[in-house]
Amino acid sequence: MTKIAIILGSTRPGRNGKQVADWVLAQAAPRDDADFELVDLADYVLPHLDEPMSAMSGQYSNDHTRRWSEKIAQFDGYIFVTPEYNHSTSGVLKNAIDYLYSEWNNKAAALVGYGGVGGARAIEHLRLVLAELQVATVRQTLTLSLMTEFENFATFTPGPQQSAHLGILFNQLVAWSEALHDVRQPQRADAAA
Repeated sequence: MTKIAIILGSTRPGRNGKQVADWVLAQAAPRDDADFELVDLADYVLPHLDEPMSAMSGQYSNDHTRRWSEKIAQFDGYIFVTPEYNHSTSGVLKNAIDYLYSEWNNKAAALVGYGGVGGARAIEHLRLVLAELQVATVRQTLTLSLMTEFENFATFTPGPQQSAHLGILFNQLVAWSEALHDVRQPQRADAAA
């Protein structure tokens, strides 16, 4: 079965992203076309990129990198839940992405943003980063405004339309993740040789 990681891209104390990621996971639970798992960056202590070799080499010298690599390699697709900080994504999410290369290749991703303008600029920044890693991002995104989707800027209260938008996002992501499965097969065969 297709495996999708919901990557929570903030480790900040009091982060709003945990509520969003938990909601995305709960909305995915009834689906029978993929297995969804929450991957919280708070559970992966990744210092500012500290690998001596480029991630393209796949030669990791640190246990924290190997642990992160093993987790990310398990999945066929990703949903990145990102805050918007200073017109971009969080530093911790960008750092976590930069640690790896081939683990991301030829997979699909969907983007869920939150912030003053719904995380739209963080989403667009992530599209550029993920393109370099050969990750295909689906068209449907979710932009959650702190003004309208969070009561008092703190309690996540998504409008009913957001569930419908999220359903489209799931459909696109699962379809693309499955379609890219065959593209990844030659890499797996080459790696086994």
